[in-house]
Amino acid sequence: MSARLFAHAACLCSFFGASPLLAATAADLPPPRGCDVIAAGAPARAATTVQTIVFPPPQLDMRTPLEPTVLAGTGRNYLLYELHLHNFSDEAMTLRGLEVLAGSERQALLALTAAQLRQRVRVAGASSEEGAAQLAGGQGAVVYLCLAFDASAAVPATLRHRLLLDGALADGPPIGTRHTLLAVLGRPLQGTGWTADNGPSIDSHHRMGVFVAGGMAQLARRYALDWKKYRDGSMFAGDARDVRSYHAYGENVLAVADGEIVQARDGMPDNIPRTPAGFTPAVPISMENVAGNVVTIALGNGQFAQYAHLQPGSVQVKTGQRVRRGQLLGRVGNSGDARVPHLHFQVASNPDILASEGLPFLFDQYRLKVAENAWEARAREYPIGDGVIDFGTP
Repeated sequence: MSARLFAHAACLCSFFGASPLLAATAADLPPPRGCDVIAAGAPARAATTVQTIVFPPPQLDMRTPLEPTVLAGTGRNYLLYELHLHNFSDEAMTLRGLEVLAGSERQALLALTAAQLRQRVRVAGASSEEGAAQLAGGQGAVVYLCLAFDASAAVPATLRHRLLLDGALADGPPIGTRHTLLAVLGRPLQGTGWTADNGPSIDSHHRMGVFVAGGMAQLARRYALDWKKYRDGSMFAGDARDVRSYHAYGENVLAVADGEIVQARDGMPDNIPRTPAGFTPAVPISMENVAGNVVTIALGNGQFAQYAHLQPGSVQVKTGQRVRRGQLLGRVGNSGDARVPHLHFQVASNPDILASEGLPFLFDQYRLKVAENAWEARAREYPIGDGVIDFGTP
């Protein structure tokens, strides 16, 4: 696929971001943009049908490289995944809509119009501004889907997808919704004021960051989070170009589970934080150093916890070492492809922070700020949204 489809794909960076949100309860936090709410008891819509089945059927390949897994996330249950499309014909196909169906049901859980679908599609060789209404012959695209089920809504065991074309329908194969064994992790940080930025929104470079390496298009940062720390609505106090002005800088980074260190790198300098005047990394960014000072823990079951952009000189572990949950690994920094001090955290299918598939995970417990001086305990969830989080103190 064209490199234009993957613009900004290599950027592990974090910009200033929005201020944290407050809500009456966790369920009141809005889902990320591009996540469609499936309400309990909502009237179902009959799936689209055609009177005549054309031959040959639309030559549109429709695949999901990594099937989703039901993920509890701040008051809802989420399915987060992608459809990779490839037009194998020599004629253009116009995408008129998409329906998501539950198992063998004839009713649609979700029906996206052409305009809604356009927001969720990136076509190879076309910028996002050009939309995704049409796939030329031989062209490919990625559809980024996120279903947000209300807590009381049933999540089907399988899904099917139907693309509406001009005068035809293209049906994809069924996919499961319980693919990955969810790791339940301890806290990666301690204390309060943390916000999980750049989560699964179609505005996030993490979510839209499909990256080709080793001949495979993968999405390592599907569930990645950029942990930033706020006080009084701001990430820093003082000189915005001084890393020490940022509340997250130098905070302890902790092992989320027992495991073996399979990657530990130190010695990369911090960057001067990005400001409106611009940004220049301390050293040129490459595939080898994009994560900066980094630690990776093998969790077992083919899953790896990755911590990026650590402070130079702070890494406390070495490759091959066994660590215990809660053990100090290093400190928050601004190394590698980082614009402001933060902790980039993700779980992936191998130790390569870009050439891997991002996997879902849960934190065993944290507190979510729901009002001024009011907190709500959350357990076994993935923190979705821009809420303020308290991981507690030792």
